Amino acid sequence: MLGDVRAGMAAAGVDALVLRPSPDFRYLGGRGTGYLVLTAEGPPRTARGPAEAAALVPASARRVAVDPETRARELLIMGLDTELMLASAVLGPLRLTKRPAEVAALRRAASAADSVLLAARELTWFGATERDMGFRLRAMLAEAGCDEAISVVVAAGEHTAEPSHEPCDRVINPGDAVVVSVCGRWDGYCAEVARVLAVAEPPEDFDAMYSVVLAAQQAAFDLIRPGVPAFEPARAAREAIEGSGYGHYVSERQGRGIGLSDDEGPSLTSGQQLAPGMTICLETAIYLPELFGARVADVVLCGPEGPERLSPGPQNLHIADH
Repeated sequence: MLGDVRAGMAAAGVDALVLRPSPDFRYLGGRGTGYLVLTAEGPPRTARGPAEAAALVPASARRVAVDPETRARELLIMGLDTELMLASAVLGPLRLTKRPAEVAALRRAASAADSVLLAARELTWFGATERDMGFRLRAMLAEAGCDEAISVVVAAGEHTAEPSHEPCDRVINPGDAVVVSVCGRWDGYCAEVARVLAVAEPPEDFDAMYSVVLAAQQAAFDLIRPGVPAFEPARAAREAIEGSGYGHYVSERQGRGIGLSDDEGPSLTSGQQLAPGMTICLETAIYLPELFGARVADVVLCGPEGPERLSPGPQNLHIADH
C-alpha cells in the first residue's frame, strides 16, 4: 500500500503527508491521537503534536499535503514554509477501491449493523418514545462491538416523512410506520443499515409505497457492476420511483460511497466508472410530507462479477405486534 501512496505523492509532486486523526489517518494505519508523517522513504512516523509533526517534514520539502481535517491553529503551529495541498488529493483515489482486508472489515461492520436491526424487530415498540428506542439501539450498537455510533434514527408516523428527523418524545402507537436506521464504525470502518417496520398494522396505502422503495433499490443494486458510470444506479432508482407516480417525493440522493468515512467516494452523481472493490451505501427513500415515508439503506460491494449486499438481513415490512 505504501508503494501506491508514494506513487500518488510523486505524481502530485508531494514531498510529505501530514495527517491528524481522520479517515486518511486511519487509512495509513494511524490509531488513537497524534499525527502521522509520511515522506519518500521509511514507514509513517508518529508525532504527538503539530510542532513535532512539522519537525519530521524534510527541510527540502517544497509541497506538503495536509489532512483535510487539520485546523487553522494546527497549521499555524506547524509553520510550514511550503506549498500546501489537501492529502485527499493523493489518498482519495486510493481509498475508492477497497483492498481484500478492507472489504472483510466492511463486511463485519455491515453484518454487525444488520444484526442490530434484526434484533430490534423483537423490541417492544408500542408505547415507547422515539428517544427511548434510540437509546436502546445505541446500547445495542455498543453490545455489537461498535466503536462509535455515528447516527441513530427512529422516526415514527408523520416523522417518517422527515429526511433529517432526530428521535424525540413522540410516542409510538399502533398503526404507525417506523423508519429505523443505525450508522456506526467498527474497527475503523463504517456501515449504515435502514429498515422499516409498522406497529400492529401499516398505515393505509403504505404497503404500496414501500414496495416502490424496495423496487427502486433493487433497480439500483442491479446496476452496481464494473464499468457502469456511478450515476447510473442512482438514476435507475429515481426512474423506478418516478414511474410509479412518486416522482415528486423521491429523496435527493440514492446513495454514497462508504468505508473509513460514512460519506466518501464514489459519488453517485459522477460519471466515474464503478470498479471492483468500491463500496456503496445504497439508500432509497420516498417522503410524503405530513403523511409518511420509507427509507431502506444497505452496504453494497461492487464485485468483479456484480453487486453483493453486505447487509443481507430481511427488508420486508416487519409488523411489530408489541
